[in-house]
Amino acid sequence: MNVLLIGSGGREHALAWKLRQSPLLGKLHVIPGSAALENLAERPAIAQDDFKKILAYCADYKIELVVVGPEAPLAAGISDFLTAKGVKVFGPSQKGAMLEASKQFAKEFMDRNSIPTASFSVLYDASFAREKIKENKKYPVVVKADGLAAGKGVRICADEGEALEAVADFMERRIFGAAGSKVVLEEFLTGTEASVMALVDGETFLMLPVSRDHKRLRDGGAGPNTGGMGAVCPAEIAASDLEFIRREILQRFVDGVKRERIPFCGVIFAGLMLTPDGPKALEFNCRFGDPETQSVMPLIKSDLLALLRACAVGELAGKELDISGQTCVSVILAAGGYPESPEKGREITGLYKVPAGTLVFHSGTEIKDDGYITAGGRVLSVTAAADTLAEARQKAYDAVSKINFEGMQYRKDIGL
Repeated sequence: MNVLLIGSGGREHALAWKLRQSPLLGKLHVIPGSAALENLAERPAIAQDDFKKILAYCADYKIELVVVGPEAPLAAGISDFLTAKGVKVFGPSQKGAMLEASKQFAKEFMDRNSIPTASFSVLYDASFAREKIKENKKYPVVVKADGLAAGKGVRICADEGEALEAVADFMERRIFGAAGSKVVLEEFLTGTEASVMALVDGETFLMLPVSRDHKRLRDGGAGPNTGGMGAVCPAEIAASDLEFIRREILQRFVDGVKRERIPFCGVIFAGLMLTPDGPKALEFNCRFGDPETQSVMPLIKSDLLALLRACAVGELAGKELDISGQTCVSVILAAGGYPESPEKGREITGLYKVPAGTLVFHSGTEIKDDGYITAGGRVLSVTAAADTLAEARQKAYDAVSKINFEGMQYRKDIGL
C-alpha cells in the first residue's frame, strides 16, 4: 500500500525508517519532509498545511493511508478534511486533537472521565491570574499556556515571583502568541515521569512500550524546559503501575472519547507522573512523542504499518505487539542558543563516523554544499539499542562523540 507521512522532524524520520521495514509498503511519500528523508521517501514540494494540494496528491499517487506526525496539522483539522473525501488517516479528528491543543479542554476531559490528574484552575486574564497566584500558598506550582507551544509552554515555578513572571510571559508578552491567551494553574506533583503512548482505533487501544523523556536542557533536570533532550525505553515501572495505567488512564480515555463522541483514530500520548499515590496524568498529546518515538521504534518487532492500518479501519481489537527485549537510548543534539534562539547554518561534521548499528534521526537539518547544516533547535537524535541500559548508553554516547557542530548542546545523563 502507498503511504503518505506528514511531518519533517526526528519523529517522522524514525517513523519513516520503521514503515520502510513493512512488507505491506508500496511507495512511501512524505510532506513536507526533510533532506534526510529524501533517502527514504518521495518528497513533493507541498506544505503540510495545504490540505487541498495534499488531497490532490493522494488521488494522483493512490495513497491508501496518511500518517500524521505533528500536532499542528491535526489541530487544524487535516484528518477531518481528508477523511471526508474518503482518504484513510491515522491521526485523530480536530476535536480529538483539542486534547493536546488546549490544556483546559484536556484537564476538563480528565475531570469528567475520572482520569487521575493534578488539581487545577483555568485563568482567563492576566489580572485575575495575578490575584489567584497571590492567593496561592503552596509552591512549587505549575503554570501552563493553554495552547500549543512546541512543548515549551510549561513553567514549574518555585515561588510567587516566578509564577507572576510566567503569567507575564504567557498572557501579556505573548511569547507563544495566542497559545498564552489563557493559562492553567496546576498543582505540582512529585514522583517520576513516564511517557505512555497507545495506538487507538476509537474503540480499543494497544499500549506501546513505556519510555521516559528528559525535558530540561541540562544534566540533572536543570535549565529551561525544552521539547525533549532525550529518551530511554523501556522505562522502569512497577507491574502494578502498568496495570493501573491501562485500566484507570488509557481505558478511561477510550471510554471517554466514545462517550463524548470524539472521533479518535491515532496515538494517545499520556505524559504521566508516577506519584506516591499512583500514576497521574500531567497532559495528553494526540500524536507520537518526540523524542520518545526515536527510542520506541527500534524496539518494536511488529509490522507498524499493519497496526496503523488496523487503527484506520477500526480493526485493532485482538492485535498484539511484539517487542524486543533490548533497551534503547536516544540522545538529542541541540543547536547553540536552544531553546530561546537556536543558531542555524552551522556545519555538522562526523556523521559518517557513527558506528554501524547506531541510528541518527534528523530533527532539524538541511543540506548545503553536499553536507548537513543545522536548521532547527533540536538537530539530531542519536539512538542506540542494546541488551542492557548501560550498553545502550555507551553505544549512543560513543556515536555522539563522533559528531560535532558549533554550539552543540546535549545532556550526558540520558537514561540515568
